[in-house]
Amino acid sequence: MTALSRFNVKTNRQAEWINITGEVQKIVSASGVSEGICVIFVPHTTAAVTINENADPDVVHDVLLALDAVSPDRREFRHAEGNSAAHTKSSIVGPSLTIIVSGAKLLLGTWQGIWFNEYDGPRTRRVLIRVLGD
Repeated sequence: MTALSRFNVKTNRQAEWINITGEVQKIVSASGVSEGICVIFVPHTTAAVTINENADPDVVHDVLLALDAVSPDRREFRHAEGNSAAHTKSSIVGPSLTIIVSGAKLLLGTWQGIWFNEYDGPRTRRVLIRVLGD
């Protein structure tokens, strides 16, 4: 088992996705684990992490648009901070991923990337990584 790794993500907009695949792969490579799993966790209630296409930037736009349709900001929300839609989106997408590591590489599909999801920015956020194996 490797030590817990972490890095920060600085977001610039209220709703934004940032591709963190390269940063996660660097941590996997440095871990010395050849065969195992990588756990990615975002310790925030208005941010998330997901796997999605990393080739066409329109996919990010379209998913954000769809999430806005599913969870729009509503006058009826009671949360005092006024960011209930961000909490809802974070809950829908989720705070963690587990990815298989094989040959010291993340086992992702051809078009897949790991995306940090901001729903209440701009902020500086943390991403926690644990690589387990060998």
